[in-house]
Amino acid sequence: MDRSKALAALSALAHGDRLDLVRLLFAAGAGGMAAGEIARTLGLSASRLSFHLAQLEQAGLIGSRRVARNVIYAVDAQGLGATIRYLLNDCCGEDPEVIACCRGCGAGEAEAADRDRG
Repeated sequence: MDRSKALAALSALAHGDRLDLVRLLFAAGAGGMAAGEIARTLGLSASRLSFHLAQLEQAGLIGSRRVARNVIYAVDAQGLGATIRYLLNDCCGEDPEVIACCRGCGAGEAEAADRDRG
């Protein structure tokens, strides 16, 4: 992944609604979710959701497919993985401490570690 693609992906993730959207779609798995279902779950208007979906799709973090009248969105695992790989390899130089944090923390452990540091 080149720097400009990484910046686009990180910029797309740097918004609360879009981060929530990626989390929701990741949990939905490869089957994804219909746009209407996403909007209801996240409490977003259709126009706001459409804007956020476009940002994530342009950044290569999600993909879409049409099924009858619905547009189904799912996480693009390769795009998300490439963004994480860029951070770990290009930015952090595969630092063992950073990699250990990525492997060892579950959600509760990560929150506890954040409190301990703060």
